[in-house]
This record gives sequence, structure tokens and C-alpha cells, in this order.
Amino acid sequence: QVQLVESGGGSVQAGGSLRLSCTASGFTYSYNCMGWLRQAPGKEREGVASAYSGHTVTYYADSVKGRFSISRDNSKNTVYLQMNNLKPEDTAMYYCAIDDACGDSAAALLFFGSWGQGTQVTVSS
Repeated sequence: QVQLVESGGGSVQAGGSLRLSCTASGFTYSYNCMGWLRQAPGKEREGVASAYSGHTVTYYADSVKGRFSISRDNSKNTVYLQMNNLKPEDTAMYYCAIDDACGDSAAALLFFGSWGQGTQVTVSS
């Protein structure tokens, strides 16, 4: 059983930045891929970004490319999401997820087996 705990959400104005963190605990050694999804009220869930433990491959949704950056600290079982130039449409609950493979795009996050409880990000115009 793996547990995921997110932090770092909050409220910012458009153009601002936030950094989300997610730490995994429990049976984690076989999970090579960590990433982030989000869901806004009334909208479908969206895979945002994912990364393998070796940082060799990362995936981003088109909507966040150039603004968001995913990174990992494997020694801490932690994944980060640096979000810059935030827009009101980035407002959502952000969830951390983990699985043994990233798939071939950020959309694969929708099928990951373990998710955290989420952290809210609100961007005002």
C-alpha cells in the first residue's frame, strides 16, 4: 500500500507561481513514475505532468507546456510541480499519482493506480 500526501496549493493572482510537493510512503520501490493530475469543477480530469525516476523522460499536457515543470527527489520519494505564469484556467484540485510506468503521455496519468487526496490551486484574474 502506498500513501501520497500533497502540499503547496493555495490562492494566487494570474501570472503568479506556486510549487506543489507530493511525498510517497509505504511500498514505493517498484513505482517508477510519479506525476500530477487536476480536476476543475464541472470539468474532466486532466493529466498534467509525469516523470520517470531517472528524470530521463517527462510528459506534459499541452495546456501547461512552457509554464509548468515537474521534478523529482528520489531520495525523498517526492515529486514537485513548479507552476509559473498561472492562469485562471489552472484553477483546480491537483492530485499526485504514482505507478510503475508513465505510459506515452500525460494522459496516461488518468489510469494510474494510486492517487493522493489533492491540494487546491486557485488563480484569480
